[in-house]
Amino acid sequence: MEQPSESQRRAWARLKLDVNCGLRRGAWYRVVRLTEEEATVQVPRREQIRVPRRFLQTLFSRPRSWTVVPGPRDPNDPPGHWRPRYAVCPVCRGRTPITGYARELRCQRCNGLFGIAWDEQYLAAG
Repeated sequence: MEQPSESQRRAWARLKLDVNCGLRRGAWYRVVRLTEEEATVQVPRREQIRVPRRFLQTLFSRPRSWTVVPGPRDPNDPPGHWRPRYAVCPVCRGRTPITGYARELRCQRCNGLFGIAWDEQYLAAG
């Protein structure tokens, strides 16, 4: 059942399945409307996108860790900058290639310093 937007708690969502629906893998988006079946998320500088909830992980507190995203599984002629994995900033959605296993990382885009969520295994199960 849908809640009125004024009383709805703040929520953020990101893809939990590797699907093509207009959202970037690993990026958190502000939820503007949430029902049992779908979420409407705000894509910065673009439109709002409706996504089935079964595709999403939803949080009711602001995410504070970098998401480690595996590189493309089967890229057709990948660009030269692709790495086996990259990290996505929890605040500005900036992406950065990662090597090694640092505990935290400063975002070059928003200057935020956040821990890296190595234990999440994001999209590992596919």
